[in-house]
Amino acid sequence: MTRDDAFLDTLRAAVGGSHVLTDPDVRASYETDWTRRWRGEALAVVRPATTDEVIAILLACAAAGAAVIPQGGNTGLVGGSVPRNLAAGAQVVVSTVRLRDLEPVDLLAGEVTAGAGVTLAALQAHLRPVGFAFGVDLGARDSATIGGMIATNAGGIHVLRQGPMRAQLLGLEAVLGDGSVIRRMPGMVKDNTGYHLPSLLAGSEGTLALITRAHLRIVPIRPRHAVALLALGDVADAVSLAGDLRRSLPELAAAEVFFDDGMELVMRHASAERPFPDRHATYLLLEADGDADPTERLADAIADAHGVADAVIASDEAGRARLWSLRERHTEAISGEGIAHKLDVALPLARLAEFIRRVPELVAATRPGSATYLYGHVCDGNMHVGIIGPAPDDEAVDDAVLRLTIEMGGTVSAEHGIGAAKVAWLEADRGVADVAAMRAIKRALDPSWMLNPGVLLREAQA
Repeated sequence: MTRDDAFLDTLRAAVGGSHVLTDPDVRASYETDWTRRWRGEALAVVRPATTDEVIAILLACAAAGAAVIPQGGNTGLVGGSVPRNLAAGAQVVVSTVRLRDLEPVDLLAGEVTAGAGVTLAALQAHLRPVGFAFGVDLGARDSATIGGMIATNAGGIHVLRQGPMRAQLLGLEAVLGDGSVIRRMPGMVKDNTGYHLPSLLAGSEGTLALITRAHLRIVPIRPRHAVALLALGDVADAVSLAGDLRRSLPELAAAEVFFDDGMELVMRHASAERPFPDRHATYLLLEADGDADPTERLADAIADAHGVADAVIASDEAGRARLWSLRERHTEAISGEGIAHKLDVALPLARLAEFIRRVPELVAATRPGSATYLYGHVCDGNMHVGIIGPAPDDEAVDDAVLRLTIEMGGTVSAEHGIGAAKVAWLEADRGVADVAAMRAIKRALDPSWMLNPGVLLREAQA
């Protein structure tokens, strides 16, 4: 029996043979990220169902010197949850998809506990019948898991009102590389007893601990909704209008911007009908909600808005879904064109319009013939950049866009994380002292550098 065979037997003893996947064809979907740019080979994919099983897996990996790659729904876009080229040692993907317990909703406190493998859609379905909603929503809701969303501090479409995942996090349970368990459950809204470890793990991308459960803040459902799609000639008008509405329209829940080339791409891939008879340069999608129907308030707010050439409003569920699909289907439409370079950045709002104008020109100058698609969450300055054309391993356009982002005072990762894709840019964004502090935390909690090596931080240094 080889050393790997003995190690696999230990893993099988921990979770059962059917949940240790070694067949290459079965492993394949766990070894490639959503963009298809990042892939690697794992010795096995292991799927624990309990915290005790996670402890056993991490102890076994530590004894075998194997790297642990935590993975939720594998919807990431920066190579942070799949195996990668490491100098030595086996890699084990630990999939959290079986950690999907959902506890009864605490109606009095407005809180709920969810396993790390619970999908966002499952959480939403759990809350809806009792009159609650979750503050974070995003297009990958059917696959994205609560643990993965915490690990990347996901944001999504409602950050302007509810904040990102870190703002929803009251407590959590997570397993360190040595098998010890961090547990602050259920967690209090007011809790100043020492360092708030849940906040530390939010955004840590699986490099400090493997999250198993979370205690979350939830919000009452606002049952009435209206969605407007505005056509504008200039992106600066869209940014200015979104800012004005954020101040003047309390019902505003989401504000998304996209552009005519992205609209055309979605139309082609989705075989959908164009919402306006004419084409326009810029589109601003707005959602308002409340206990009362917000349609009239939204219509009044945009009636005399500067720069608006056309508009359509929907208050029925089907109509709202059609308008939202024009924004939410951008990611899959871009991927339908080929292997895309996907970047996720945030800019100061005062410079967002300038950034949007400059990026296509920059990409065209860097790699002529490339197609650039931009879309994002306008009120928090978060833009997604999808580029089709360069080879998957050609980093020139990535580097050019990230360099411009930093020069304009932005951040190279707004909600997708650093992953493996942007490790080289972390110090340029955060500075030497910040990264040194991060490395000190990593060494304290994961001294063997076992958890997600090669993600967020460069490899261990002496």
